[in-house]
Amino acid sequence: MTASLFALVDCNNFYASCERLFRPDLQDKPIVVLSNNDGCIVARSLEAKQLGIKMAVPFYQVMEMIRAHNVAVFSSNYALYADISNRVMTTLEQMVPRVEVYSIDEAFLDLSRLDKCQDINQLATDIRQRIQQWIGISVCVGIGPSKTLAKLANYAAKQYPATQGVVDLRDKERQRRLMALTPIDEIWGIGRKIAQRLKLMGIHTALQLADTPPTLIRDNFSIMVERTVYELNGIACDDIQQVVATKQQIVSSRSFGERITQFTAMQQAINDYTCRACEKLRAEGQLARTLSVFIRTSYFTELQPKCSQVLTGNLAYPSDDTRDFIALAQRLLSRLWRDGYAYAKAGVMLGDFYAPGVFQLGLFDEVKPQPKSKELMKLLDCVNHSGKAKIQFAGQGLNTDWGMKRGQLSPRYTTQWTQLPTVK
Repeated sequence: MTASLFALVDCNNFYASCERLFRPDLQDKPIVVLSNNDGCIVARSLEAKQLGIKMAVPFYQVMEMIRAHNVAVFSSNYALYADISNRVMTTLEQMVPRVEVYSIDEAFLDLSRLDKCQDINQLATDIRQRIQQWIGISVCVGIGPSKTLAKLANYAAKQYPATQGVVDLRDKERQRRLMALTPIDEIWGIGRKIAQRLKLMGIHTALQLADTPPTLIRDNFSIMVERTVYELNGIACDDIQQVVATKQQIVSSRSFGERITQFTAMQQAINDYTCRACEKLRAEGQLARTLSVFIRTSYFTELQPKCSQVLTGNLAYPSDDTRDFIALAQRLLSRLWRDGYAYAKAGVMLGDFYAPGVFQLGLFDEVKPQPKSKELMKLLDCVNHSGKAKIQFAGQGLNTDWGMKRGQLSPRYTTQWTQLPTVK
């Protein structure tokens, strides 16, 4: 049986690095990227971290520091980040046969099936060099006999510059030396609350957790934490997942750039979120029967009345037709809406999924699916994804006052013809 061997490739300061790709004037300068509605810091360049700017801190709290140090500020440019991420993952797939895209800036590689004569460390170095040369993004590579050890190796590659971005944890003694230096909070899968409970048991480092009997961990925590103990000892409990698991629900929601006080504006927002959710549903190849709509005010506004409501409804049959769900969403919203509130967020959630062809209507059911629904939705998605035009439903996105506030948004350099960089 072939021994397991994994690598984790993680892009360094990914959002900030994407913003710097087309701005050479920002080389070696501090950069921060803001969350939806320009609320909090969600990404920082190394230079911004060295200034002491913390992750998730509200933007207004660090504005003076940002001005004082001339920090470049960007709104989240999701179109740019997704495209650069796709280029990174495609490059990895050209170099290794099995790749699991773990997040927008991380991927696990299966190295166990490579030729035994291949130099693994040289492969890791080649990966770093190719992604840097072809795409312009810096990555670190961690190697280990389990995913958790590969993640730990990647953590070390980022922490210690002397590693030159590659750490190989195949050696047992090297594993233990690194685990002895690693706080329990830095272990993949160990959240803040679990870390606090482990510390009460006298477990403060990764090595102490690895040396704890798995049965004791299972009795006090869960099987997932027990699996972490096995993985820290080099026993792989999870393989590469090349097929993405089917979602059990699809959520489309967003905080508003400006508070919504008019029913018409909320209708447009809910219509837009419903359209987005249905596009995701069709991309999954699924049908749904349940839709939930929620609206709420801000938790942090002291002088205004607060309201948080959700309502769920069902279709007579599973569908992926946007028209069916818009009609249901508007019926639910009409029952939820209350005048006199300044709403800060809204969204929809699809649930109760079916595979096509599984659900059958009764012989005497009066409600039938809309004619040629499949053909119409396919055409709709084809046009909207072509980049040439966009078809919208009536009442969808006509008023953009409720849209996200992104005052520092950079151009979509790689996905919009009109925003290509100009060479002078």
